[in-house]
Amino acid sequence: MKYRAIAVSIALFSLVAILAFAEDAVQPVFTDSKGLAIRGYDPVAYFELSKPVKGSEQFKYQWMGATWRFSSESNRDRFSKDPEKYAPQYGGYCAYGVTEGYAAATDPQAWKIVDGKLYLNYDKEVGRLWSKNIAKNIHKADSLWPQIPKKAIQQ
Repeated sequence: MKYRAIAVSIALFSLVAILAFAEDAVQPVFTDSKGLAIRGYDPVAYFELSKPVKGSEQFKYQWMGATWRFSSESNRDRFSKDPEKYAPQYGGYCAYGVTEGYAAATDPQAWKIVDGKLYLNYDKEVGRLWSKNIAKNIHKADSLWPQIPKKAIQQ
């Protein structure tokens, strides 16, 4: 009986620890309060039109636990065939924040494409800081991203 109580205690402690860790884990894709990736902006438009374009409720796609919106059916179809090509790096979290070891919210207007990859930042000022040494920042963020344990700062 004594050992059973100990086993149950250990099992409960383990469950609480797992739930606590899951609570602190970064979601794979930064989403707004509506569950939208890139706050509803079209990821393909950054590449095709070289600017941020608001997506439409009419053209959406579910991927990595987020709803992605697009400005056209053709952009949605391009994304659905190769999401990794168009999705922002670090799950759409702030590229500069990742270099500092944390995940932070992003502004769809603060963006840059480097070597065919989309990077977002918290705001344009943070984007300017990140842009001062892009190669170094990308290298550092690439190494830190898998280990980032905290939730994003929601906005």
